[in-house]
Amino acid sequence: MTLDAVQTLAVAGVVAWLGQLVCRRVDWLARLSIPGPVVGGLAVAITLLALRSAGMPAPEFDTTFQKTLLIAFFATLGFGARLDLLRRGGPQVFVFLLMCGAFGVLQSLVGMLVADMFGLPSLFGVLVGVTTLSGGPATGAAFAPQFEAAGVEGAGAIAVASAMSGIVLGGLLGGPLAVRLMRRHGLAPTPTARATGHPPLASAAPDGSAKGAASVTDGVPGERSVFGSVVLLLVVIVAGQWVSAGIERLGITLPGYIGAMLLAAVAVNGAELLGRWRPSIAVLDMMGAVALSLFLAMWLMTLDLRQLQSVAGALLVNLVLQVALIAALIGVVFRVMGRDHDAAVMSGGFTGFMLGTTATALAVMRALVERYGPAPRAFLVAPLVGAFFIDFVNALVITTFLNLLG
Repeated sequence: MTLDAVQTLAVAGVVAWLGQLVCRRVDWLARLSIPGPVVGGLAVAITLLALRSAGMPAPEFDTTFQKTLLIAFFATLGFGARLDLLRRGGPQVFVFLLMCGAFGVLQSLVGMLVADMFGLPSLFGVLVGVTTLSGGPATGAAFAPQFEAAGVEGAGAIAVASAMSGIVLGGLLGGPLAVRLMRRHGLAPTPTARATGHPPLASAAPDGSAKGAASVTDGVPGERSVFGSVVLLLVVIVAGQWVSAGIERLGITLPGYIGAMLLAAVAVNGAELLGRWRPSIAVLDMMGAVALSLFLAMWLMTLDLRQLQSVAGALLVNLVLQVALIAALIGVVFRVMGRDHDAAVMSGGFTGFMLGTTATALAVMRALVERYGPAPRAFLVAPLVGAFFIDFVNALVITTFLNLLG
């Protein structure tokens, strides 16, 4: 049985919804910030694996809409990359962002070492490094075709296995590593922090990407604002593909979403020039969340998990070394960010970022402040970096490796 593009989209919607329902009902999935569409999509992939292994017929899917959904999501992230937010966060936002980018490079170098140990392509190490650990499942899905084309067989299945393992480890280890720092240095929140508390936590999109509360600045949008936002997003998606194609003609390997993401960032930072077409960030956040939910469910439903058998050992060794790297260097993050209570909370969030997703980081930080007291500076810096800017840095790092090693 073959489902057409619309039927596949409908099935993906149902699968994503069921996955979110499971995550709400299963407490440990919610605590670890496991994305609902990933849970639903993986359940379908495992079911199809069982059917094929038993020699039974399995449905085929038409994934025509998959690329467009991915581009739409990353375009909405581009609309969130406002320079005024970066300036508002002060120098620590830049510093934290630079550390995340530098650590992504280290993750990839460790992954390349593991790839060499197991006789795998060097780009395997980049895929299981910055692409899926710092990048998360959405970035892994976006770049998987480029890695497949460059010689990493089963890149899609490898990406989801690495990303999901990282989310679980980030959620489990972020808190204990931060608590160790707090106890070693006898830390507590400052009296001012106790009096003011911390800002509202950013809400999380279904993939674990955070949409900062500060991004929703325009209240309840009216009909014209909604229509204008939808039209602008569609224009950015189409024009962005032309930009990406132009860049690729220069010989630079890029994922298809980069052009749209860049155009969206230009548009939002020149929003005053758009007049009545100025986008509603609230509407764009919602559209991005829906697009990503559908994309992740659709992408996972079509994965062939049998491709993981030959790289299971390499994945396990890589995860062990990546955790050791985090544990060894988290003290550097703590010292650079100020050696105080906020710095310790940010260090826990850093672990969530670099092994899981922004939602993992925020879940770790939430648990820390609930037990040890508020950390307002941490909740300003970390969500700004994770929600709006880290994707640009990750794309730059991954693209550089692809062009050097591909």
